[in-house]
Amino acid sequence: MQQASDFLAESEALEQLIAPLQASDFSHPTGFKSWTFETIMRHLHFWNHMANLALTAPDAFQAELKPAVEAMMAGKTLPNIELVKFPEGGLDLVSLWQTGFREVAAAYQQADPSDRVSWVGPSMSARSSITARQMETWAHGQAIADELGIERSEDDRIRNIVVLGVNTFGWSFTVRGMEVPEEPPALRLTSPSGESWEYGSPDSDQVIRGMAHEFAQVVTQTRNIADTQLVCEGEVAQLWMKNAQCFAGAPAEPPAPGFRRTKSPV
Repeated sequence: MQQASDFLAESEALEQLIAPLQASDFSHPTGFKSWTFETIMRHLHFWNHMANLALTAPDAFQAELKPAVEAMMAGKTLPNIELVKFPEGGLDLVSLWQTGFREVAAAYQQADPSDRVSWVGPSMSARSSITARQMETWAHGQAIADELGIERSEDDRIRNIVVLGVNTFGWSFTVRGMEVPEEPPALRLTSPSGESWEYGSPDSDQVIRGMAHEFAQVVTQTRNIADTQLVCEGEVAQLWMKNAQCFAGAPAEPPAPGFRRTKSPV
Protein backbone atom coordinates (compact mmCIF):
# COMPACT_ATOMS: atom_id res chain seq x y z
CA MET A 1 0.00 0.00 0.00
CA GLN A 2 1.56 3.26 -1.16
CA GLN A 3 0.17 5.22 1.80
CA ALA A 4 2.08 2.92 4.16
CA SER A 5 5.30 3.60 2.26
CA ASP A 6 4.52 7.32 2.46
CA PHE A 7 4.00 7.05 6.22
CA LEU A 8 7.37 5.31 6.49
CA ALA A 9 9.07 8.07 4.48
CA GLU A 10 7.38 10.74 6.63
CA SER A 11 8.60 9.04 9.80
CA GLU A 12 12.11 8.73 8.41
CA ALA A 13 12.08 12.45 7.59
CA LEU A 14 11.22 13.22 11.22
CA GLU A 15 13.90 10.75 12.30
CA GLN A 16 16.47 12.76 10.35
CA LEU A 17 15.15 16.02 11.78
CA ILE A 18 15.67 14.94 15.39
CA ALA A 19 18.84 12.89 14.82
CA PRO A 20 21.23 15.66 15.99
CA LEU A 21 19.33 16.22 19.27
CA GLN A 22 20.63 15.34 22.70
CA ALA A 23 18.50 13.78 25.45
CA SER A 24 18.12 17.15 27.19
CA ASP A 25 16.66 18.73 24.04
CA PHE A 26 13.51 16.67 24.30
CA SER A 27 12.26 18.71 27.25
CA HIS A 28 11.95 21.77 24.99
CA PRO A 29 8.33 23.00 24.69
CA THR A 30 6.66 23.67 21.36
CA GLY A 31 3.90 25.94 20.11
CA PHE A 32 1.46 23.01 20.12
CA LYS A 33 -0.26 23.15 23.52
CA SER A 34 3.22 23.67 25.02
CA TRP A 35 3.89 19.97 24.45
CA THR A 36 7.58 19.15 24.66
CA PHE A 37 9.48 17.28 21.97
CA GLU A 38 9.25 14.25 24.27
CA THR A 39 5.48 14.59 24.66
CA ILE A 40 5.11 14.70 20.89
CA MET A 41 7.31 11.67 20.30
CA ARG A 42 5.43 9.68 22.95
CA HIS A 43 2.10 10.70 21.41
CA LEU A 44 3.23 9.56 17.96
CA HIS A 45 4.55 6.27 19.33
CA PHE A 46 1.42 5.56 21.37
CA TRP A 47 -0.94 5.95 18.42
CA ASN A 48 1.40 4.18 15.98
CA HIS A 49 1.33 1.30 18.47
CA MET A 50 -2.46 1.43 18.62
CA ALA A 51 -2.77 1.52 14.83
CA ASN A 52 -0.56 -1.55 14.61
CA LEU A 53 -2.75 -3.41 17.11
CA ALA A 54 -5.92 -2.32 15.33
CA LEU A 55 -4.69 -4.06 12.18
CA THR A 56 -2.80 -7.05 13.52
CA ALA A 57 -4.41 -7.81 16.91
CA PRO A 58 -7.95 -6.34 17.14
CA ASP A 59 -8.72 -7.92 20.53
CA ALA A 60 -5.53 -6.50 22.04
CA PHE A 61 -6.42 -3.12 20.54
CA GLN A 62 -9.81 -3.13 22.26
CA ALA A 63 -8.22 -4.25 25.55
CA GLU A 64 -5.76 -1.34 25.48
CA LEU A 65 -8.27 1.18 24.19
CA LYS A 66 -10.80 0.62 26.98
CA PRO A 67 -8.68 1.98 29.89
CA ALA A 68 -7.46 4.85 27.71
CA VAL A 69 -11.02 5.90 26.87
CA GLU A 70 -12.08 5.53 30.51
CA ALA A 71 -9.18 7.75 31.56
CA MET A 72 -10.16 10.38 28.97
CA MET A 73 -13.76 10.28 30.20
CA ALA A 74 -12.44 10.81 33.73
CA GLY A 75 -10.74 14.00 32.58
CA LYS A 76 -7.16 12.82 32.18
CA THR A 77 -5.19 14.39 29.36
CA LEU A 78 -3.75 12.43 26.45
CA PRO A 79 -0.14 13.12 27.51
CA ASN A 80 -0.83 11.66 30.96
CA ILE A 81 -2.54 8.58 29.52
CA GLU A 82 0.29 8.03 27.05
CA LEU A 83 2.91 8.47 29.77
CA VAL A 84 1.38 5.63 31.78
CA LYS A 85 1.73 3.28 28.81
CA PHE A 86 5.18 4.45 27.73
CA PRO A 87 7.09 6.03 30.65
CA GLU A 88 10.38 5.98 28.75
CA GLY A 89 11.79 9.37 27.85
CA GLY A 90 14.50 11.03 25.82
CA LEU A 91 16.53 8.86 23.50
CA ASP A 92 15.04 5.65 24.90
CA LEU A 93 11.62 6.87 23.80
CA VAL A 94 13.00 7.81 20.38
CA SER A 95 14.35 4.27 20.00
CA LEU A 96 10.92 2.82 20.82
CA TRP A 97 9.30 5.13 18.28
CA GLN A 98 11.85 4.19 15.61
CA THR A 99 11.19 0.48 16.04
CA GLY A 100 7.46 1.08 16.27
CA PHE A 101 6.99 3.15 13.14
CA ARG A 102 8.86 0.59 11.07
CA GLU A 103 6.69 -2.20 12.47
CA VAL A 104 3.41 -0.43 11.73
CA ALA A 105 4.59 0.57 8.24
CA ALA A 106 5.53 -3.03 7.44
CA ALA A 107 2.17 -4.29 8.68
CA TYR A 108 0.16 -1.81 6.63
CA GLN A 109 2.29 -2.32 3.52
CA GLN A 110 0.93 -5.88 3.44
CA ALA A 111 -2.69 -4.92 4.17
CA ASP A 112 -5.58 -4.61 1.76
CA PRO A 113 -6.26 -0.84 1.61
CA SER A 114 -9.99 -1.49 1.99
CA ASP A 115 -9.68 -3.67 5.12
CA ARG A 116 -11.65 -2.19 8.03
CA VAL A 117 -9.84 -1.47 11.29
CA SER A 118 -11.31 -0.31 14.58
CA TRP A 119 -10.43 3.03 16.08
CA VAL A 120 -11.47 5.36 18.91
CA GLY A 121 -14.56 6.40 16.93
CA PRO A 122 -15.99 4.65 13.87
CA SER A 123 -13.92 2.03 12.09
CA MET A 124 -11.97 3.12 9.05
CA SER A 125 -10.17 1.62 6.10
CA ALA A 126 -6.57 0.55 6.48
CA ARG A 127 -5.68 3.22 3.93
CA SER A 128 -7.34 5.93 6.02
CA SER A 129 -5.73 4.62 9.21
CA ILE A 130 -2.16 4.81 7.94
CA THR A 131 -2.86 8.13 6.20
CA ALA A 132 -3.92 9.51 9.58
CA ARG A 133 -0.61 8.32 11.02
CA GLN A 134 1.27 10.12 8.24
CA MET A 135 -0.78 13.26 8.87
CA GLU A 136 -0.02 13.25 12.59
CA THR A 137 3.67 12.57 12.01
CA TRP A 138 3.90 15.44 9.51
CA ALA A 139 1.84 17.88 11.60
CA HIS A 140 3.57 17.20 14.93
CA GLY A 141 6.91 17.17 13.17
CA GLN A 142 6.14 20.72 12.07
CA ALA A 143 5.96 21.82 15.71
CA ILE A 144 9.45 20.42 16.32
CA ALA A 145 10.85 21.92 13.12
CA ASP A 146 9.41 25.31 14.10
CA GLU A 147 11.27 25.28 17.41
CA LEU A 148 14.51 24.20 15.74
CA GLY A 149 14.22 27.04 13.22
CA ILE A 150 14.20 24.59 10.31
CA GLU A 151 12.23 25.02 7.09
CA ARG A 152 11.42 21.47 6.06
CA SER A 153 11.76 20.21 2.50
CA GLU A 154 8.32 19.06 1.41
CA ASP A 155 7.58 16.02 -0.75
CA ASP A 156 4.67 15.05 -3.00
CA ARG A 157 3.64 12.38 -0.49
CA ILE A 158 1.90 15.31 1.19
CA ARG A 159 -0.88 14.64 -1.33
CA ASN A 160 -2.29 12.07 1.11
CA ILE A 161 -2.77 14.87 3.65
CA VAL A 162 -4.29 17.15 1.02
CA VAL A 163 -6.81 14.43 0.13
CA LEU A 164 -7.56 13.95 3.83
CA GLY A 165 -8.21 17.68 4.05
CA VAL A 166 -10.56 17.52 1.06
CA ASN A 167 -12.41 14.51 2.47
CA THR A 168 -12.97 16.22 5.82
CA PHE A 169 -14.53 19.38 4.34
CA GLY A 170 -17.93 18.49 5.80
CA TRP A 171 -16.43 17.42 9.13
CA SER A 172 -14.88 20.87 9.63
CA PHE A 173 -18.41 22.28 9.77
CA THR A 174 -20.23 19.37 11.42
CA VAL A 175 -17.85 19.25 14.40
CA ARG A 176 -18.74 22.89 15.08
CA GLY A 177 -22.47 22.37 14.77
CA MET A 178 -22.52 24.39 11.54
CA GLU A 179 -24.50 23.66 8.41
CA VAL A 180 -22.34 22.02 5.76
CA PRO A 181 -22.26 24.04 2.51
CA GLU A 182 -23.77 22.22 -0.46
CA GLU A 183 -20.55 22.10 -2.44
CA PRO A 184 -16.91 22.32 -1.36
CA PRO A 185 -14.68 24.95 -2.97
CA ALA A 186 -12.45 23.97 -5.86
CA LEU A 187 -8.76 23.57 -5.07
CA ARG A 188 -6.01 24.72 -7.42
CA LEU A 189 -2.81 23.68 -5.70
CA THR A 190 0.85 23.43 -6.67
CA SER A 191 2.65 20.38 -5.35
CA PRO A 192 6.18 20.48 -3.89
CA SER A 193 7.49 19.13 -7.21
CA GLY A 194 5.61 21.75 -9.20
CA GLU A 195 2.68 19.63 -10.39
CA SER A 196 -0.85 21.05 -10.48
CA TRP A 197 -3.32 19.30 -8.20
CA GLU A 198 -6.96 20.16 -8.76
CA TYR A 199 -10.04 19.10 -6.83
CA GLY A 200 -13.68 20.11 -7.12
CA SER A 201 -15.71 21.60 -9.92
CA PRO A 202 -13.72 23.59 -12.49
CA ASP A 203 -16.70 25.96 -12.78
CA SER A 204 -16.97 26.75 -9.07
CA ASP A 205 -16.89 30.40 -8.00
CA GLN A 206 -15.48 29.23 -4.65
CA VAL A 207 -11.77 28.57 -5.14
CA ILE A 208 -8.66 28.09 -3.00
CA ARG A 209 -5.33 28.63 -4.75
CA GLY A 210 -1.78 28.19 -3.55
CA MET A 211 0.86 25.74 -2.43
CA ALA A 212 -0.27 22.25 -1.46
CA HIS A 213 1.83 22.17 1.70
CA GLU A 214 0.23 25.40 2.93
CA PHE A 215 -3.24 23.93 2.40
CA ALA A 216 -2.07 20.91 4.42
CA GLN A 217 -0.76 23.24 7.14
CA VAL A 218 -4.14 24.93 7.44
CA VAL A 219 -6.26 21.75 7.56
CA THR A 220 -3.91 20.26 10.20
CA GLN A 221 -3.92 23.59 12.09
CA THR A 222 -0.15 23.93 12.09
CA ARG A 223 -0.62 27.39 10.58
CA ASN A 224 -3.28 30.08 10.59
CA ILE A 225 -4.57 30.85 7.10
CA ALA A 226 -3.28 34.41 7.59
CA ASP A 227 0.27 33.07 7.80
CA THR A 228 0.10 31.44 4.37
CA GLN A 229 -0.05 32.69 0.80
CA LEU A 230 -3.27 30.80 0.07
CA VAL A 231 -5.86 32.82 -1.84
CA CYS A 232 -9.49 32.14 -0.95
CA GLU A 233 -12.12 33.30 -3.40
CA GLY A 234 -15.68 33.21 -2.07
CA GLU A 235 -17.38 33.06 1.31
CA VAL A 236 -17.41 29.26 1.58
CA ALA A 237 -13.71 29.04 0.75
CA GLN A 238 -12.89 31.62 3.40
CA LEU A 239 -15.14 30.00 6.01
CA TRP A 240 -13.63 26.56 5.41
CA MET A 241 -10.05 27.75 5.77
CA LYS A 242 -11.01 29.64 8.91
CA ASN A 243 -12.43 26.47 10.52
CA ALA A 244 -10.60 23.64 8.74
CA GLN A 245 -9.92 20.56 10.86
CA CYS A 246 -8.90 17.28 9.25
CA PHE A 247 -8.50 15.38 12.53
CA ALA A 248 -11.09 13.78 14.80
CA GLY A 249 -12.10 14.90 18.27
CA ALA A 250 -13.67 18.04 19.64
CA PRO A 251 -13.64 21.27 17.61
CA ALA A 252 -10.21 22.87 17.81
CA GLU A 253 -9.38 26.49 17.16
CA PRO A 254 -6.59 27.22 14.68
CA PRO A 255 -3.50 28.92 16.13
CA ALA A 256 -3.59 32.69 16.31
CA PRO A 257 -1.93 34.50 13.40
CA GLY A 258 1.84 34.50 13.81
CA PHE A 259 1.81 32.09 16.76
CA ARG A 260 2.88 28.89 15.06
CA ARG A 261 5.84 29.76 12.87
CA THR A 262 9.41 28.80 12.12
CA LYS A 263 11.48 30.47 14.82
CA SER A 264 14.92 31.90 14.40
CA PRO A 265 17.58 29.25 15.15
CA VAL A 266 19.00 29.59 18.65
